[in-house]
Amino acid sequence: MQQPYSNNPQSFMSSPPVMTTKDLSYVNDMLSWNLLAMKKAHFAAQNCQDPEIKSALDSYGQMHQRHYQTILSHLQSPNNGMQQ
Repeated sequence: MQQPYSNNPQSFMSSPPVMTTKDLSYVNDMLSWNLLAMKKAHFAAQNCQDPEIKSALDSYGQMHQRHYQTILSHLQSPNNGMQQ
């Protein structure tokens, strides 16, 4: 008789090293959100007169650009950012 709860690590199902359609849709949304935020921050900084606010907007835009690049680098890695 097999025990329902075993301490054997092989008894647990691991997730497959693939991205589902839903995963890809969410990643696409993340890229879109970060790109839009980056563009809006750049536009606002270009039209801002206050140097302190302009600097904050530039930092905000750079942060979103880094996030965008990080997401892309995970997608371009050999294992597509997924653990095998």
